[in-house]
Amino acid sequence: MDELDEPVGSLVLPRGTPVVASDGLTVGTVYRVQHHDREHIFDGIVVTTESGRRFVDAPEVAEMTRRAVTLAIDSAAVATLPEVGGVAGALDSGVRRTVRRLGRKLPRR
Repeated sequence: MDELDEPVGSLVLPRGTPVVASDGLTVGTVYRVQHHDREHIFDGIVVTTESGRRFVDAPEVAEMTRRAVTLAIDSAAVATLPEVGGVAGALDSGVRRTVRRLGRKLPRR
């Protein structure tokens, strides 16, 4: 394993890094890393795809290295993600964020 394959944190993930879905297909490149400033947590990445920019929520990111970001979802799921910047995208991201927060606060069984 060379240094390009070692895991990296979201703060050093460079723009333009290839994004690979769980089925092995390259679906785009990293446009921007999103952080939730108030809670100081990694929120997800914005990916530039052939059909526009898509937001990939943090739980859907399996691994980040300097060579590539690997997703926990397949390319078909990436294609269904809403475009970044639109009303649908903002609502979808807000709902996902709220569900994650509730999941952290609710007791585990």
